[in-house]
Amino acid sequence: MLDTVLERFSTDMGIDLGTCNTLVCVRDRGVVLNEPSVVAVRKGTNVVLNNGGAVGLVARDMLGKTPGSISAIRPMKGGVIGDFEITEAMLGYFIKKVRNGSGMVRPRVVIAVPSGITAVERRAVIESGERAGARKVYLVSEPMAAAIGAGLPITDPTASMIVDIGGGTTEIAIISLADIATFESIRVGGDDMDEAIINHLKKTYNLLIGERSAEKVKIQIGSVAPLKEELTMEIAGRDTISGLPRKVIVTSEEIREALREPISAIIDAVTRALEKAEPELAADLIDNGVCICGGSSLLRGMDAVLANATGLKVERAEDPMSCVARGTSVYLENLELWKDTMNCGDNGLE
Repeated sequence: MLDTVLERFSTDMGIDLGTCNTLVCVRDRGVVLNEPSVVAVRKGTNVVLNNGGAVGLVARDMLGKTPGSISAIRPMKGGVIGDFEITEAMLGYFIKKVRNGSGMVRPRVVIAVPSGITAVERRAVIESGERAGARKVYLVSEPMAAAIGAGLPITDPTASMIVDIGGGTTEIAIISLADIATFESIRVGGDDMDEAIINHLKKTYNLLIGERSAEKVKIQIGSVAPLKEELTMEIAGRDTISGLPRKVIVTSEEIREALREPISAIIDAVTRALEKAEPELAADLIDNGVCICGGSSLLRGMDAVLANATGLKVERAEDPMSCVARGTSVYLENLELWKDTMNCGDNGLE
């Protein structure tokens, strides 16, 4: 009864706590925050700069450009918490920003997590959320939230397949009757693609570039299938031999080759998930196809490559980057109905 009363005065929210970006949904308002999962701290400490305000967009602009006294940290690694205290500070900042001084009652928070994380990692997410200011934290499976956000008919007695390619993980699930029938979760995503581009330029051109520059290359000319008109791009960095700044021109063909390894890992995971499916569910997918989402699903040709590898039709979700966040919003709307089936933490206030 206490929670029912508190609900009227709290800004409950759903959070897609991603490796690269964090999105926050508020019930009846949709996505209200979308910022990079980055925090700037004083080097050697967990003290966040600017009185705790150097988080998200402000901190992202510092990546690779900080002096010796400052570190710009991405506390999420492979879809899970890599730095407990920094994640707590980041979550606290985002929750406070969304609440914007609205009331004294702390919110209930739904957080999407990878399906393959351990019980210890789940507990770490719950504790971070509680310490960051949540009254209670509920965890939902990321691929389930993504499927709901993409509008798939997950409650029907038919197979729905979702492939969520994020920054740190790729989540694959076949869902039927509102539950996951089979899944694959691998810690390969957009970050690995950026790392592959960095390694390629270092090996081929003796040019060292940062994460943000690699991401820019991936977005502007990256592809996983041949293009009708191949692209080129000029990229600047530091020469590893002379130590001086230098520019080179790279092509979409060579970036495609550089991305071969992480893309192959994703294709293999999708294939494994299909191989584990029950025959009737596999048969459904011939008609229903596969839905892809997540920021890295926007890479040119991703749908075509997966379609060629599986023999199934592959479609990209509408607004693929916000599918998981929109799914957590649906969980918020049905929290009273579904909360008993969700992993949660209890800090004694209920």
